[in-house]
Amino acid sequence: MATTRHAHTEWEGNLLEGKGVVTLDSSGIGSFDVSWPSRAEQPGGKTSPEELIAAAHSSCFSMALSHALAGAGTPPTRLVTKADVTFQPGEGITGIHLTVEGEVPGLDEAGFVSAAEDAKKNCPVSQALTGTTITLSASLA
Repeated sequence: MATTRHAHTEWEGNLLEGKGVVTLDSSGIGSFDVSWPSRAEQPGGKTSPEELIAAAHSSCFSMALSHALAGAGTPPTRLVTKADVTFQPGEGITGIHLTVEGEVPGLDEAGFVSAAEDAKKNCPVSQALTGTTITLSASLA
């Protein structure tokens, strides 16, 4: 069964001096301020499209890796995934780096790295972001 999730943004003003609010409609968990300075300079208590992409990518990757590990008979006890999304004004998103550390009883480092590489290629968010270079660092805790 397909699912569709919803969010919307209300923006006021021009790009450089304007501001907006992005609302996560499907979950209803909140609304978050966005602005050009929060995207291109320092966050200043506001979010950015890149931070939202990082959240989506780190959670999707963790789910894909957990599923693959469990399917191979080595379910993880814990996975901690960080996604760093780099934005360069004038160029756009120039790369995403995933870092994952796992606790996986019965699995060696090489097996974990291989499973993580597979999850990087196959998680739906990675597939949606194929226009960007995605790199990975994976290790067992």
